[in-house]
Amino acid sequence: MTRTPRKAARAAETAVPHRRRRHRHVGTYAFIILMAILWIFPLIWTIYASLRTNQDTTLHGYFSLPSGLTLDNYIDAWNGAEIPRAYLNTLVITIPSVIVALLVSSMVAFALTRFKWRFNIPLLMIFVAGNLLPQQVFIIPLSKMFLWSGFFVPAPLSDTGLLFNQLFGIILINVIFQMGFCIFVLSNYMKTLPKELVEAAQVDGAGVFRIWAGVIMPLCRPALAAMATLEFTFIYNDFFWALFLMKDGDRRPITSFLQNLNGMYYSDYSLLAAGAFLAVIPTLIVFFLLQRYFVSGLTLGSVKG
Repeated sequence: MTRTPRKAARAAETAVPHRRRRHRHVGTYAFIILMAILWIFPLIWTIYASLRTNQDTTLHGYFSLPSGLTLDNYIDAWNGAEIPRAYLNTLVITIPSVIVALLVSSMVAFALTRFKWRFNIPLLMIFVAGNLLPQQVFIIPLSKMFLWSGFFVPAPLSDTGLLFNQLFGIILINVIFQMGFCIFVLSNYMKTLPKELVEAAQVDGAGVFRIWAGVIMPLCRPALAAMATLEFTFIYNDFFWALFLMKDGDRRPITSFLQNLNGMYYSDYSLLAAGAFLAVIPTLIVFFLLQRYFVSGLTLGSVKG
């Protein structure tokens, strides 16, 4: 069956845009692959450096082929930095901080988006504005506030106070400073939910707490999972607050515990790389477990209806 000249001309006209579109996709994929390689390269290089001995790296340089690979750095880092204790301290700080921050932020976001009152917009702006200032600005007044809390506690805690050098103090600080971001994201997500659901629950006689817990929270599960992944990473990797507000080194989280691997006059960077990779493992596990919810939480609510 032969094509007519008109059909052949149409096929030639449509073939050119398809070819251009295909080349455009190839460029997009190449750019994405390049960015992925650049993004994951530090992690791969950390693993590579952690499997080499410090003597091998010193003699042949960082960019040479290794004479041999070993797991001794991981064993030394596990014992030298007391990684099990550091994991425990970090989880004791991170898990309650994430749970409390998401619960309180969801309540505030629900009140700001589902009820109209005079100061809801200024209050939302205040929460968001708290994230615009660097944390270093607050360290001096917060340190004094934490120390002054010792005037209100019994004698055994009077030297450090109720908050200073306490895990509860670090949890409280993380909750306060993460609430602004959580409220901003959750309030934008709740605005996309149908108002008829709340109105139907009110007609059925449900109270405010019942509407928040039984209607809004189940619908916000993807957004909460995405926020939990981000907040777990943010709080887990925090180094600043524990460094200034924790006096005892054995109570600090894992990011501060890695200082135990760094000597005063000498640094074994292969050992530090092994300790850094051990510190990254929990965040990788959380991300892979919640990856599906994380992606859906970022995309849901982008198109209303």
